[in-house]
Amino acid sequence: MFRDDDLALLARPLYAFLTVAPSGERWPAPRPVWFEVADDGDLQMFSVQGAPKLARLREQARASVVVAAPPGEPEHWVSVEGSVTLHDEGGADLAARLAQRYWDMGNPNYQKILDDWRAGGVVRIVLRPEAVSRFPA
Repeated sequence: MFRDDDLALLARPLYAFLTVAPSGERWPAPRPVWFEVADDGDLQMFSVQGAPKLARLREQARASVVVAAPPGEPEHWVSVEGSVTLHDEGGADLAARLAQRYWDMGNPNYQKILDDWRAGGVVRIVLRPEAVSRFPA
């Protein structure tokens, strides 16, 4: 579903903005997350146990993600919608791999945060693309 220019954008250490169905009277509220494109084309993200987004994803297992080029670059974004599965296995490994992508792991403060995540439990979120939109189209 992704084109080469989509994959080039998604390979960069940019934030994805994950939107899940709101609960109750709340409005949808995108959250910035780290992500990667798996070999099969799914998007993988993670969350710590107990995060409200996990409860909402258990209720409605669908989400959308938007990734955009930063200011100063030509406008380019990719939006992905699809069903979501949650996995207790692989979350800590994904978090460690993404920490290498987004942080300088030589910084002991970052290592402590990663260790705290692992100790508390990490859930792997897998979004299977069902619709992809982009600009430039």
